[in-house]
Amino acid sequence: MRHVDTPQTRCRAGVARGDITPPVGIYHRMWGAATHEQATGVHRPLLATALWLEPLAGDAAQVVVGIDHCIIDGADMAAMRTAAAEATGLTPGQVWIALSHTHGSGWMSRSRSHLPGGDLIGPYLDGLRQTVARLAAEAKRTSRPATITYGQGRCALAAHRDYPDAATGQVVCGFNPAGPADDTVLIGRITGEDGPIGTVVNYACHPTTLAWQNTLLSPDYVGALRDVVETATGVPCLYLHGASGDLGPREGYVGDVAVADRNGRSLGYAVLSALELLPPAGTRFVYAGPVVSGATLGTWRHDPLDAASLERQAAWSARELTVDLPYRHDLPTVAETEAAHRHWSDAEAAAGDVDRARDCHAMVERMTRQLTRLRAMPAGKFYPYRVALWRLGGAWWVFAPGELYQAFQTTLRSRHPGVPIVVATVTNDWQPGYVPAASSYGYGIYQDVIAAVAPGALEVLTEAIARALRT
Repeated sequence: MRHVDTPQTRCRAGVARGDITPPVGIYHRMWGAATHEQATGVHRPLLATALWLEPLAGDAAQVVVGIDHCIIDGADMAAMRTAAAEATGLTPGQVWIALSHTHGSGWMSRSRSHLPGGDLIGPYLDGLRQTVARLAAEAKRTSRPATITYGQGRCALAAHRDYPDAATGQVVCGFNPAGPADDTVLIGRITGEDGPIGTVVNYACHPTTLAWQNTLLSPDYVGALRDVVETATGVPCLYLHGASGDLGPREGYVGDVAVADRNGRSLGYAVLSALELLPPAGTRFVYAGPVVSGATLGTWRHDPLDAASLERQAAWSARELTVDLPYRHDLPTVAETEAAHRHWSDAEAAAGDVDRARDCHAMVERMTRQLTRLRAMPAGKFYPYRVALWRLGGAWWVFAPGELYQAFQTTLRSRHPGVPIVVATVTNDWQPGYVPAASSYGYGIYQDVIAAVAPGALEVLTEAIARALRT
């Protein structure tokens, strides 16, 4: 081998950034165990980052808007996509809303407008829609010829989070030192002829550092990650949340924002390390021959790419794929869930101590969320799962809704070594919720208990995407 090619994408790109922090006092309760209802302050601002991507030739543009939220209802997600499409001349199918999945943002659902601080949710979401549209238009306006150069690093922040508690016989959702964890940090440096434009960071780890003890609006670790990267590069950093259904931070479920910042810095430094090793855009690393010194040294240099390679890097295709995922046979009905909701509500009212009342309240919240999920599920025996697949030069980008287990991304990447595969989950919809690996069912794990799809659904999805990528 006399040269090394770094995967790159030649395109038009533009980036725009906006502050989307909700007002203090807005409904904030994200965790069942939380005892507060409203946000009392701000840890770090919540941000939206728009990335405009367009082929050098043709009109198949796409815009990705990353926003610091955990869950947005389908109707509001669709409204944001429509607004961004109208502002840019695209169709809603060319707009991708990628949630960072921070659990410190609060549950932004109009269905919670009757709760304390809930009156602020509707106006906030209306303003968020306008901000997303404005940023998409700004990213388009500032787009120019650019190269995305891809690299990879490692970060030990993410850990397996299905822990067998031998004392209680449960499998709890928490740090499992013995479990496998994908530590891949995939990056893309976006460079124009006039200098850097932005950075893309794709990593899989639940932003659950901050939990029920936290009363502040927060992007969780994603905030400090961006701060580290943007301080060093001077351009916006777009975070895309990977397949982390069974991954979370080693140290999490705390109320201390310093821990979230520490987690974010660890990922930020891994990103900077990978960025420093990237070659100049539009080059390959070529063996330049021997030089006689104390030893005979083999030298390498960065040479400009030839015309054929540059043309391959400008290749562009985008398609959507629908994969029918079977529902589980024991999926609770709406009526059963409503009955469970009444049971736990009555139990909470009759609780004789604070701890019992808190646990019952958490179960009420769990049933409330299950009702929301069940009522939004399409009828039938299968969930029509829609995935977007892009080929951008030397890389593939995959946009998927819901929360997939890490095996989805590790399997795809293992079958295509050397090809960067950006995997962005919780995109355009949080349904169908968790899609666990088949081996995780039957243990009473939280993700299994609330999953709507049957064992084997993740494997069916992975095989369908793998086949699509091969073609």
